Amino acid sequence: MKCIYCKSNKTSVIESREQTITVRRRRECLNCKKRFTTYERTESSPIYIIKKDNSREKFDREKIKAGILKACEKRPVSIDKIDETVNDIELKLMMFKSNEIKSSIIGENVMKALHKLDKVAYIRFASVYRAFTDLSQFEKEVSKILDRK
Repeated sequence: MKCIYCKSNKTSVIESREQTITVRRRRECLNCKKRFTTYERTESSPIYIIKKDNSREKFDREKIKAGILKACEKRPVSIDKIDETVNDIELKLMMFKSNEIKSSIIGENVMKALHKLDKVAYIRFASVYRAFTDLSQFEKEVSKILDRK
């Protein structure tokens, strides 16, 4: 592995941690002594998303991560928790028998994950995902959360 700072080929792995579908490795350059993190992911057959208009698009985990990051903005949710959530969602999608999945299934998986992660982030995401048009829709969603407690 090349050092991202000095481009030296002499690096060592300090720590490895297996996550859901990735391996996180903390590395140190033996030349410049700087540290950096790499992630290894196994390659599988591509997943295609069937959009509402029936067009197809290759699955992009970064889009899910961006949506969750936006929903969790200024909330006490760590990046590690968000990465773990995205990994869990991606793993669920990889378990499908078909490699074509409706976007609504992904949206519902994100909603369930956010509901467990942070209620405010869940409401933020739901308001965009379900395209709330007035306050009564917010109230219904909040009352569902309050009724579950």
